Amino acid sequence: MIKNYWNKGKKQKTITIIVLLILLIVLFVMRDDYQPALLFVRKFIFIILLSGIVLFLGLRKFRKSATTGGRLGLLALLVIFFGILYAVGWHFKMYDYMKTYNVFNNLNRIEINELPLTQNERIQPLRNIFSMANESVGETKDVSLPHLVRIEDENKWTMAIQPTEKYMWQGMTDNTEEIFAVSSTTPFPRFSSENRIPVTFSIGESLKFSRNTYNAVVQRFNPWMLFNYEPSDTFYMKNDTGQWVEVVSLIKWKGFLFPYPTFGGVMVIENGEHDFNDYIERILIGMGTFISPEDMKNHPYLTRQNTLSEKVSQLQAESLKFLGGFSDPLPWNMETAVKIPEMPKDQNQQPYVTDFDFSDTNSGAYSGLYHWFGLEPVGSERTSLSYSVFVPSDGTNTLYYYNHAAKKQGYAGVSAMPLKVQESRKEYDWSANTPVEFRPYIKDIAGKKRMFFMGTVSSISKEDSQQFDGSATPDLVLVDSEYRDVVWIDVKHPSQWDKTVYDQLNEAWRSSEKIGYYFVEETKEIDLPEIVKDSVSVIPMVDEKAEAIKRLQKQIDSLKAVGN
Repeated sequence: MIKNYWNKGKKQKTITIIVLLILLIVLFVMRDDYQPALLFVRKFIFIILLSGIVLFLGLRKFRKSATTGGRLGLLALLVIFFGILYAVGWHFKMYDYMKTYNVFNNLNRIEINELPLTQNERIQPLRNIFSMANESVGETKDVSLPHLVRIEDENKWTMAIQPTEKYMWQGMTDNTEEIFAVSSTTPFPRFSSENRIPVTFSIGESLKFSRNTYNAVVQRFNPWMLFNYEPSDTFYMKNDTGQWVEVVSLIKWKGFLFPYPTFGGVMVIENGEHDFNDYIERILIGMGTFISPEDMKNHPYLTRQNTLSEKVSQLQAESLKFLGGFSDPLPWNMETAVKIPEMPKDQNQQPYVTDFDFSDTNSGAYSGLYHWFGLEPVGSERTSLSYSVFVPSDGTNTLYYYNHAAKKQGYAGVSAMPLKVQESRKEYDWSANTPVEFRPYIKDIAGKKRMFFMGTVSSISKEDSQQFDGSATPDLVLVDSEYRDVVWIDVKHPSQWDKTVYDQLNEAWRSSEKIGYYFVEETKEIDLPEIVKDSVSVIPMVDEKAEAIKRLQKQIDSLKAVGN
């Protein structure tokens, strides 16, 4: 049809060329809109090709068949084939099963024989931080989801104060002009003053059209990246020159038969207001500087940093269910199959970003931020801790895991913690309060490394289960994963936590483990210095009744003496 229209004359040729140019421009400029479709084809390329080939051959055979019965038989076979494909691939989740197995086979797994210590313990859970941040902004502002990142040598929750998505106009005209950067180790997070940092980003998560972070990053992709990469979590941090930047984690899809996600590097967006030239750049080629995983080591602010997408680390941790073999996670085996436990009431799910010290583990791992998972058996009634998984949060292609089950430690897992806390304080109104986000707390106490889970008691709105009440002085608990005892600790005095734990559990440890005495304060006799009297005389306190009794006693003694 286009050829016939083209041959009609010069005018038609001109119109055809103009229309084709417009279509090319639209395809180029609006590639962020159709990129999800390209990514869908990439993720399911094998299934799409297989289905297309079977459908093509089936329909060709259908057209060549001369009998009605033969055609009906072919249609029935096609229906059966696609029904089986759907049932096995999606209903029984065998496609995800194979994808996870590919992750397992391509993952650099290292088993460690000693748990790392935790350091720089964060006090508040993510949902509390998010609630308190939203309490500190106005009607036309939103707060992006907090992320724990390393700012120089301190761990902080960072989030953008951005135009709200409720009002379209703000997202089209305003910039992101402030960032919250709150220390994660303080029980008193402040969302004002020096923690509310003025910095302008003309590209943001809630902004519209070409100024939206997702759109700007996708526009920056080259044709090959359009089929293989997708933007994920957005982080706010300082670069090596001390400037605040927006770092977008990228997911790269690998493989052909059953593609699987991996860490694909980051796209770094600098702060500052953009002029007309930047606007043209955003429209045509997007914004951001791509840094591949191999090049991240050349940027110190991206090492030991939290830049890994949680979608990637979750799949990596889940892939450990294949440690017992390809068929072990199938329903008739499941001897070593594990899962990532899901926490109730819309809490922050694993992983829990935690700061670990690997210096004494002889594993070669760096000390810093990791995505931590506590894997448990697949059965809903089983809550033991099978594996502790440590995924480097800077995207390093390594996974460290500690096998609690093989060592027969019998530790309780994360999903067992809430009921133990509730049992320890029956006077609480647990319908309005709940213990949340049990992250690991591993310390050298009483002669050995001991693993606890630190949880925070938060109040949750009954109308909105996502609304957490973030108290400035929350109730904190430490649960011994081995002895199952709950220790309530003073959030204001972290230096005393280990001693508080010892004071409560030392007798149980001594009777069970035959350990000695720790945290003993020795008292020594020392020479008392001569007390220097003050120049101001001190008026002693006089007991009037005692003085009266003394006088009467003297009178009695005098009378007795006269009588004698």
